[in-house]
Amino acid sequence: MRRRRMEFVFLFILIAAVYMILFTHVSFNVKLFFIGLYIFVMFVTMFSLMLENRFAHETLLWMYVLLFFPVFGYVFYLFSGQLYLKGYLFRSKRKRDREEWKSLVTHVSPPDLSFLNNHQQSFAAFAKNASETTISTSSQTEVLKNGNETFTEIIKQLKKAEKFIHIEYYIFRSDRLGTEIIDILIEKAKVGVEVLFIFDAAGSLSLSNNEVKRMKNAGIKAYPFSPLKHGFFNQKFNFRNHRKIIIIDGEIGFVGGLNVGEEYLGRNKNIGFWRDTHMVLKGEAVFMLHTVFLLDWEYVSGEDVLQERPVFKNKVEHGDGAVQVVASGPDTQQGIMSDFYYSLITSATESIWIASPYFVPNQAIKAAIKHAAIKGLQVRLMVPAVNDGFLTQYGSRSYFGELLQFGVEVYSYKKGFLHQKLIIVDGDMASIGTANMDMRSFHLNFEVNVFLMGSRTIDDLVTHYKEDMKDSDKLDSIRYNDRGFLERSKESFARLFSNVL
Repeated sequence: MRRRRMEFVFLFILIAAVYMILFTHVSFNVKLFFIGLYIFVMFVTMFSLMLENRFAHETLLWMYVLLFFPVFGYVFYLFSGQLYLKGYLFRSKRKRDREEWKSLVTHVSPPDLSFLNNHQQSFAAFAKNASETTISTSSQTEVLKNGNETFTEIIKQLKKAEKFIHIEYYIFRSDRLGTEIIDILIEKAKVGVEVLFIFDAAGSLSLSNNEVKRMKNAGIKAYPFSPLKHGFFNQKFNFRNHRKIIIIDGEIGFVGGLNVGEEYLGRNKNIGFWRDTHMVLKGEAVFMLHTVFLLDWEYVSGEDVLQERPVFKNKVEHGDGAVQVVASGPDTQQGIMSDFYYSLITSATESIWIASPYFVPNQAIKAAIKHAAIKGLQVRLMVPAVNDGFLTQYGSRSYFGELLQFGVEVYSYKKGFLHQKLIIVDGDMASIGTANMDMRSFHLNFEVNVFLMGSRTIDDLVTHYKEDMKDSDKLDSIRYNDRGFLERSKESFARLFSNVL
């Protein structure tokens, strides 16, 4: 793309200009020339930014970054601030995916949703039209709490595989847990089970090349998503695949917040206990989750696998409520996960319970939460007491004051690191999956969530949330407002980057 090449030319000019101005002894006129050149590049960049017609506060934020952080601000903008890029980077994938979904969902019978109550019907009406996937009433779900439950069940089911194992992860480490799973995959591949493996190139940097070679030598097809060496100059590396998916024989699927690594079992001393939630799918929802995987597989491998896929017939005899698998990312409608979160929250009539490790909501979701609290609904937000990043921790905290002011209950989880991404509405609707409540999940990452309506599984989510409250401190608005100047300063500084976290 011509514009992208010009931006890197501008970066070179800025570096050269700063070097000539600050680190050489050339004449004043030469330095004046480079000052003018620097100003020209900044003017062109900010004018181009203005023409994108973003929200005014976003445009001004990036202008401040460009002005007050010479060169470094431009680099940050180049690789984090240009959301327009996904419009062409994943154009072909987006077009192909839509065509595939349209042809595939014709094999799925329209669901009878008459058993849903009024506010469930309200959300379902939105959900049916907003996503390419359909709502299923022929599915069953089960909650897996934390790493021990999750990986015990995953390993058990992997060992039972007879036809295929399709696996996709953001983080997959070559530690003890990762090696154990790889050994099972290799064992299965050697006896004729098809194993397809996608790992995110950035998230899985700790997955050793030797392990990848060992898998390939055993007959496993393994591909990285958006390799970094191919993505620097076109910024593809900034759009990561945050999905965690396993499909086994088309019969069972796994999705949720847990990556593959020892820390997710609570074995990392620096992190401690890891609180997370995963989910088992059976029935029609597996078909939808599998489609998400296969579309990603076609993208990374170049293989055309969906056209030869058999018509789905594996429905469960007794479905549990209504289930919808929703994929989001640069290959889907802009901001679809944010729209789903907003619609779910605004459908509430009694309560909204949220748990998120990274709480940096956009304006619409923040307003929906505040309005719900003002109307008298019970609104609870649970976040980790200690986060894994300065900006995410203090960026999240910067929202607590205004939420507490309107009656939102904020809980700080103390037992360990809270990583689950959960919304429960009225105790009978819920979302669980990979998408955080932040701008990266809404705009940059490839994500996948499961939305539940009228499912018995939600009762387990409610029970677990109540248990987590016992391991949390409820924030007091008076004590929060009395926090020191340093804490306020950290929060305000981190808040400046809320639109790019």
